[in-house]
Amino acid sequence: MISPFDPVTQAQLRAVRPRGEWRARRHCWEFPLEASLALRQLLGRQFRIDAELSEWMDWLEQPLPPLPAHRELVAAADLERCLPDGRRLYAHQRLAVRWLLARRGALLAHPMGLGKTLTALAAARAMARLADCRIAVIAPGGLHAHWRQEAIALGLQLELISWGRLPRCLPPAGTVLLVDEAHYAQNLGAARTQALLRLARHPRLRAIWLLTGTPMKNGRPAQLFPLLMAIGHPLGLNQLAFEQRYCQGHWRQIGERRQWQASGAERLEELQALTRPLLLHRRKQDCLELPPKRRRFQAVDLSTTEGRGFQHLLQAKVNDYRRRAARGEVRPGAESLAMLTALRQIGAQYKLPAARELVAELLQRQEAVVVFTAFVAAAELLQQHLGGALITGRLKPAERQGEVNRFQAGETSLLVATFGSGGIGFNLHRAAHVILIERPWTPGDAEQAEDRCHRIGMAGPLTSHWLQLGVADQLVDGLITSKAERIALLLEGRQTSLRRRALPAMVRELLEGW
Repeated sequence: MISPFDPVTQAQLRAVRPRGEWRARRHCWEFPLEASLALRQLLGRQFRIDAELSEWMDWLEQPLPPLPAHRELVAAADLERCLPDGRRLYAHQRLAVRWLLARRGALLAHPMGLGKTLTALAAARAMARLADCRIAVIAPGGLHAHWRQEAIALGLQLELISWGRLPRCLPPAGTVLLVDEAHYAQNLGAARTQALLRLARHPRLRAIWLLTGTPMKNGRPAQLFPLLMAIGHPLGLNQLAFEQRYCQGHWRQIGERRQWQASGAERLEELQALTRPLLLHRRKQDCLELPPKRRRFQAVDLSTTEGRGFQHLLQAKVNDYRRRAARGEVRPGAESLAMLTALRQIGAQYKLPAARELVAELLQRQEAVVVFTAFVAAAELLQQHLGGALITGRLKPAERQGEVNRFQAGETSLLVATFGSGGIGFNLHRAAHVILIERPWTPGDAEQAEDRCHRIGMAGPLTSHWLQLGVADQLVDGLITSKAERIALLLEGRQTSLRRRALPAMVRELLEGW
């Protein structure tokens, strides 16, 4: 609501319910959509109403028919019947379908490999049968083929939408919106997050169900807030109050400017209790009898000559950092993270011989192996030496799926991938070993990479090898453990003592004490 200052109008706006908030930066009042009809009745003759908003108001005055009762929706889901391709839903999937059908906004946070796609489609099918809903799916482009395949198994027609091309509006008939990889909307300032929130408020939205195995990918409650907004959770109504209570939100003086900081985590036990009604998380070991997953931390030994070369390159990077810091050219925070990336990139080069030796040994035993790295150059070098399939961002989605098919069909026993390209959306259950040359900074990405292999259909146990070389790897692996503790506390209520240290501060301390 934008208007010139007028005390009478201001008093009228303060009296509108639901309440609005004055946004000083944007010089306007902001109200929830539910207040729009009261605003039109009060001030519609005095101010112009945006044409698109006017259409939304008309829809609010002519709401869709109420949805059938929950028991009728569950009956229409046919949970006990075999799918056309002969599969049956697992017990945890049937429970999740019932849970989704009881909620118009919900967050399904099952880990990778528990069949969130099929679960959500089975629930959406019941809505389509009884409420004549259209089913729309927002997913990364590389996963559209997987969604089509699962929809065919249920006899459904979908409208598939890419995260990069979210529509501004929904059709009048009513839509069930399934949002895959919902953690793509964890940054409230991003355009795609705002576009998703716009759809989540649409008057013709029947239900919105978010799917992600990593609802708090980096261990920060601030990342959860946009998802709570999208599903209409009461905690998603006030960002400032949420960040003050759960994110250690505070103002920090940086030079002459004050900057809002909300990257911490506290009161996670309370947050877990309050989000539980609209957030469903089950641990994989509680749902499926999968073979075990074991992690092996393997220190990489360098020869004397290799060790000197490694130390020389690291020292040169650190010396360059110190020279720039002395001249005042170092940016706080961002510069230290860039330095950590450079140190890890050097480490990846020196870990390649150990990785080649380990992969060769496993291939000789006729084991299927998947290797993940953060760097395209390291992935390409490893594939050049050992052969096998290769997945990087340089391949189109269809080409990536072709490489996965080669590996799964047994045409090759080695697949090398970067985390960003191979760690999302692919089924690699043929693997008996997964090697992480280095780890991403977020525990969600490391877990996703492992769970591409640890899933339904695997024939035996999975061994995950974490190669470690130098303090940079130890720092990142310690950080992953710390963030994983926060995530476990939020999703599972597991009691743990939280270690609260910012990554830039840890890196600066490492560089200063080198």
